[in-house]
Amino acid sequence: MMGGAGPEWHPASKYGKVYVLRLGHRPQRDKRITIHVALVARAFGANGFILEGVCDDSIERTLSRVNRCWGGHVEYECGVKGTRYIKGWKQNSGEVIHLTMYGVPFNEVIDEIRMSPRPKLIIVGAEKVERIYYELSDYNVSIGLQPHSEVAALAIFLDRLYRGSWTNIEFHGAKLKIIPSDRGKRVEWRGEDEC
Repeated sequence: MMGGAGPEWHPASKYGKVYVLRLGHRPQRDKRITIHVALVARAFGANGFILEGVCDDSIERTLSRVNRCWGGHVEYECGVKGTRYIKGWKQNSGEVIHLTMYGVPFNEVIDEIRMSPRPKLIIVGAEKVERIYYELSDYNVSIGLQPHSEVAALAIFLDRLYRGSWTNIEFHGAKLKIIPSDRGKRVEWRGEDEC
């Protein structure tokens, strides 16, 4: 059901997998920003989050808690070797999109990326990204040509990839659901268990 809503519909289903590979996470320095990358990936329609190089229990705990309370599911892996993961992804017919401010402006390639039915692996760097990642990527895509947040870049990219249809995701099994309101906060509680 393209662009529709329903308990089983997900915008990534068009591609099978849309995963985000986070490079260069430094647990003591990048914890908060990496959690935000993971939360944006999940909320904006990625169905997998991969943490390269290390495992960070706080990332796994946060994703697990968010999935338990807010519903849905996102695959999580950690400690992978980035180049090996990318090569395996490509061997399984996937394509790799590296978000970098040094790439081709995304408005020039987003339609081509969106039209391809291949699974998508979106690379988001933390520290300086090694040259090999530029070489292994099918697309080096810039959201903007000025310094900016990788969280913002990922959100904009996923929004444009799905043409905003991520807003129709029904997160199955949600215990909490926000009820839109022009004043105040309204949250519907659907579960008997605590989050």
